[in-house]
Amino acid sequence: MTIDPTAPDAPVSLEVVSEPTPEELVPGKAVALLQRVLMPRPADQLKVRSLYLDEVNSDRVRARDRFSAEIPAGSELSLATYFNAFPASYWRRWSVLDTVVLKLTVAGTCRVDVYRSKADGESMHITGATHEGDDERTLEFELDLGPFIDGGWYWFDVTTEEPTTLRDAGWYAPHAPAEEPRLSVGICTYNRPVDAVAALGALVGDRAVRDALHLAVVADQGNNHVRDTALYPEVAEALGERLRIIEQPNLGGSGGFARTMHEAFTDSEATHHVLLDDDIQLEPDSLLRARAFAAYARQPTLVGGQMLALQDRSVLHTMGEIVDRSNFFWRNAPHTEYFHDFGHRSLRQTRHLHRRIDVDYNGWWMCLIPRPVFERIGMPLPVFIKWDDAEYGLRAFAAGFPTVSLPGTAIWHLSWGDKDDASDWQAYFHIRNRLIAAALHSPYKHGGKLFREMLKVDLRFLINLQYSTVELHQMAYRDVLAGPDRLFEDMPASVGRAREKRATHPDGRVLPSSADLPLPSMPTAEAIKFRRIPVTPKQIGTTLLKAIAHNSAPVDPRSREVPQLNLAFHDAQWFLLSRLDSATVGTADGRGVTFRQRDPQAFRRLFGQSAQLLRRLYTEWPQLQRHYRQAAAELTSVDSWSKAFESWGSERV
Repeated sequence: MTIDPTAPDAPVSLEVVSEPTPEELVPGKAVALLQRVLMPRPADQLKVRSLYLDEVNSDRVRARDRFSAEIPAGSELSLATYFNAFPASYWRRWSVLDTVVLKLTVAGTCRVDVYRSKADGESMHITGATHEGDDERTLEFELDLGPFIDGGWYWFDVTTEEPTTLRDAGWYAPHAPAEEPRLSVGICTYNRPVDAVAALGALVGDRAVRDALHLAVVADQGNNHVRDTALYPEVAEALGERLRIIEQPNLGGSGGFARTMHEAFTDSEATHHVLLDDDIQLEPDSLLRARAFAAYARQPTLVGGQMLALQDRSVLHTMGEIVDRSNFFWRNAPHTEYFHDFGHRSLRQTRHLHRRIDVDYNGWWMCLIPRPVFERIGMPLPVFIKWDDAEYGLRAFAAGFPTVSLPGTAIWHLSWGDKDDASDWQAYFHIRNRLIAAALHSPYKHGGKLFREMLKVDLRFLINLQYSTVELHQMAYRDVLAGPDRLFEDMPASVGRAREKRATHPDGRVLPSSADLPLPSMPTAEAIKFRRIPVTPKQIGTTLLKAIAHNSAPVDPRSREVPQLNLAFHDAQWFLLSRLDSATVGTADGRGVTFRQRDPQAFRRLFGQSAQLLRRLYTEWPQLQRHYRQAAAELTSVDSWSKAFESWGSERV
């Protein structure tokens, strides 16, 4: 192995490349593994390969396994990819490390070049080395984390003269952590036993991950049990006494994740607990990356995995989220965008991906929680589903514990772009739990814009002929006004109440197909005028006034039996539905339709009730905030949850 300071840079597809200034190699500096360099799976399509390899200037690389590959001669392969670049700015900001070590083994005549980016996405060459011959050599580069306070990544490229083998590449710390984390994993599942066992299988299928596991807990809340699946015996044998199955009634994600957290932190020596959804596809190294980040964090830190889209696996659905305090609603963090497709634009081509992103919380599709956080702030709120993760992150931050959504640490999950849970039975939990979280954490005496926006949302649902959704909102308003005293007591039955309320209107009942109803009465040509999108303020205002007027007019009786139109889910816009008497609308999952029917009496009654209830919430908000904040310690205490689990029949099997 030689280092040639005078050698010209190998050709690379970067706009900005500095002259090479190779530093002295430092063998033996790689002490503790932070992040393995991963190869794509054999079945991964080209777009998914872009998460691991940038092959724009290379023939197709042949992955021998997940950690080694054969690179064709004459290739310029870049590892500036989502899973293989090193998110240096996050380690610079949140960890105790000053340097990081890149270690890799090559065989074949090649050159290895190390690059970094700045927060604005500009790239520059840092160092490099050449290797000649077929003998294997291990290269190590110790790299400074100093210049990354606002953003930036490290990565390396391999330029080959002859066929080259790359193996066992990784990013390392130059010293061991102060304490090795004892990692536990908690999976909450409801009638998805195969998915839950598949997640466990992904953990035990990777030896390094399996060896790092101190405990795995599954909260099984359905009547199709994890223990009855075909692959369960194999997984159970691999984990042995480290696997615990808890069977309990359906308590939602809040109750399921809380049960795994309770098990890990009250009846094991686990120091860090990772919450995982059951309906995910896991990149197992993500657990090791989260564990390593937590081990070197300056202070106890919640470490979140980012979400890749399960239905389009090269897409980064969300890089990080915050809660907008003005209306107390979640949104993407500043300087991020939803649905970034690495199959279309690589990491090097996308400037905003190089800036460090700070978040308020991380979704519990994957989130690591350290024991000191649990000991300080307690358990989640007993809210069944929705907002438990966001509220926990806000509560942790208020206690001095940050959350980091770590790039390159991720799972694949069905993105909410293909869901419509804000209008089905889950609408109750969206609104109730958002209000509870706001009562605990909003800085505004009367909620800021919260109640004004909720009234607008209720009006939009009403002119969209979604009366059942507004009924659920009002049930949530009343329950919040009633106070926090019954949250534990009502938790097991809350989902049943929500489903019953939704079924009180036709729009809350799903039919298999619009073919179950007569053909629509309105000719397509006549409906075209209703499909024109109002764009100017004047057009929007005029259309809204006409919509409100139409919703007060008598209904054509025939529309109760015969829909005027059959609409796809994405065509069901307010400016169209607000001028109809009825329509079938496809569901977000494509599995059925709802038959929405205009009801002037329901429109007037529900809008009046929403206005009245939201006015009450606005007026009583200071008292409600005091009440919920006084109750918070009891609601999140280990003792309260322990008693609740015992009363609900939660037990280890």
